[in-house]
Amino acid sequence: MSEIIRINENSWRIEDGHVRFFLLCGSERAALIDSGMDTPDARSIAESLTALPLIMIYTHADRDHISGHAAFDKAWMNPAEEENFRRAGGTGEIVPLEDGDVIDLGGRPLRIIHIPGHTPGSIALLDVNGRFLIGGDSVQDGNIYMFGPMRDLGIYPASMRRLLELSDLYDEVWPSHGSFPVSPELIPQLIEGAEKILAGEAEGTLFEAHGNPILLFRFPFAGFLRPLPEE
Repeated sequence: MSEIIRINENSWRIEDGHVRFFLLCGSERAALIDSGMDTPDARSIAESLTALPLIMIYTHADRDHISGHAAFDKAWMNPAEEENFRRAGGTGEIVPLEDGDVIDLGGRPLRIIHIPGHTPGSIALLDVNGRFLIGGDSVQDGNIYMFGPMRDLGIYPASMRRLLELSDLYDEVWPSHGSFPVSPELIPQLIEGAEKILAGEAEGTLFEAHGNPILLFRFPFAGFLRPLPEE
């Protein structure tokens, strides 16, 4: 069963097993940021917390982030994520979110930052006034999936550098997995770890995810899950 935790006057996090998602409210409307792994009633949960009109925004469309999709006619996401969304069974109209777009919830602007790597259409959302960043799966101290279709570790460091360029605009990061919150100081560590893997300077250990043998590159700050090298 999901656990609802109030963060501040107009923000909540919903803990759904190993993944979390968020409800943000402005003065005119509210936004559900992802809808969990096993929470088909995500919309009902949000509507129990606010009477404001509700929109559904996805940081990305992996299956553990879209369980409540069927309750919404529209899904707001980066267009590069639609293939992933449909593959995971997502339905409804796609409302495109491009890098630099701003969604105003009413006195609460959310800036969209495109950060491909974990998936092609992964985005971060900057709460401009709240000075925090919702980083999806890309910024966390757990294990970041970088194996299977649509993952690209090669472009991930550039996406993280993009977040670094904006680091004077936020004080903390709200991740979808792992600890909550995390410090922006994690971001340069993630860049360093990814670049060590790409350069062949890190050693992975055998790991199993969803029945697949893969490699876990675990650093003191986070981990990366990667495919086994081709023979």
